[in-house]
Parts: sequence; C-alpha cells; structure tokens
Amino acid sequence: MTNIIDNGPNPFVSNIETLTLENDNYRTTLWTGANLQITLMSILPGHDIGLEVHMDHDQFLRIEQGQATVQMGTDKNNLETWQASDNDAIIVPASTWHNVINNGEELLKVYSIYAPPEHPHGTIHVTKEDADKSEQ
Repeated sequence: MTNIIDNGPNPFVSNIETLTLENDNYRTTLWTGANLQITLMSILPGHDIGLEVHMDHDQFLRIEQGQATVQMGTDKNNLETWQASDNDAIIVPASTWHNVINNGEELLKVYSIYAPPEHPHGTIHVTKEDADKSEQ
C-alpha cells in the first residue's frame, strides 16, 4: 500500500482512483482545506458507515470498487434505498440522513468529498471501531 497522507491545504494532483483502491484503512483523509475535504474509505463486506446526518454540509461519494446499498432521507425512520456499484456517485445534501452498506463480497472502496470539512486534518481511522471511538 502507498503511504497516503493528508496533503491539504497544499495544491495536489494525483490519481484518486488508484489512491482509493490502494487505501486499506476504514478512513484516511487525503486532502483537508478550509472549505473542502477528501477522504478515502475501505469498508468490509457486511459493514457500513453507520446511519448519520451532517447538518451543515453536503457530501459527494464515489464508489471505485464493490457493491452497496445506499439509504437516504430527511427522516432517519423513513429512508429511500438505492443499489450502487463501481463508478456510481452518491450525493448527500446537508441535513439528509444517510448510510452506505457494503452488500458485496469484496471491500467497498469509496472516496468522499465534504464541503466544509468533517474530520480533523490528517485523520486516519484504521477500523470503523477507531472511527466510532473518535466521534464519541
């Protein structure tokens, strides 16, 4: 695996598909600036990002590898469901409850763009459990 570091807020050019596929951590920040953040995610089969809502920012996710069930809605108890896979984009407007579940048999490789940033510069969560602990 390539040593992936948070390159923000410096100018940065790289192949995001390659970096996303090479990332083995649950979450790695690739770039953090004042108004935008890019994270790479690797989600185990049967695992998910967890039902969540971001009140103050929009989110873009792109699947580079794998299959997912995507749930979204304005009410966490009334979610619409979509199926997504390689090359699909997921757009999550601010204040929308959402979850992405790996329903395939391989790692789900995703990159996510938050505006504004969601995680501290340089965040690396090796596992979902690490991510959950840091958010408490």
